[in-house]
This record gives sequence, structure tokens and C-alpha cells, in this order.
Amino acid sequence: MKAPFARKNYILFLSGLALIALGYLLMMGGGSEDPNVFNPEIFGFRRITLAPIVCLAGFVTIIVAIMWRSPVSNEGK
Repeated sequence: MKAPFARKNYILFLSGLALIALGYLLMMGGGSEDPNVFNPEIFGFRRITLAPIVCLAGFVTIIVAIMWRSPVSNEGK
């Protein structure tokens, strides 16, 4: 029985998961210890722009990993 995914699919899938985790790690922090004090760092470039782009790249990588098909050779036919 043939495996549903090739090794390359699993590598792409795991790298997509790593990108999503990295995106969420980039979103962390920026809060304030005192709820009465506003910290403008919460709206910084890293949390508002970079982290969502990294997460989106991870989701796209996972979709590519699921849809990727290795080229089939015609030697056996």
C-alpha cells in the first residue's frame, strides 16, 4: 500500500507548522504590568504586520504540503 504523502510533503507540513508557531511567538508580549498604563509597543510593526504575514505564510505552506503531488514516472506502465 502506498503512503498518502511523500517525505517532501511531511517536511513542508512541519515547516508550515513551525512558521505558524513563530508567528504566534512574534505576536506575544507588549502588554503592561499596570492595567492603567498604556504601552504603545503593542501596536508595533512586529505584532501588527510581521507576525500575521508569518502566520499566513505558514498556512499557505501547509496547504501546499497537502496539495503537492510528486511527479509520477511512466516506467511501470
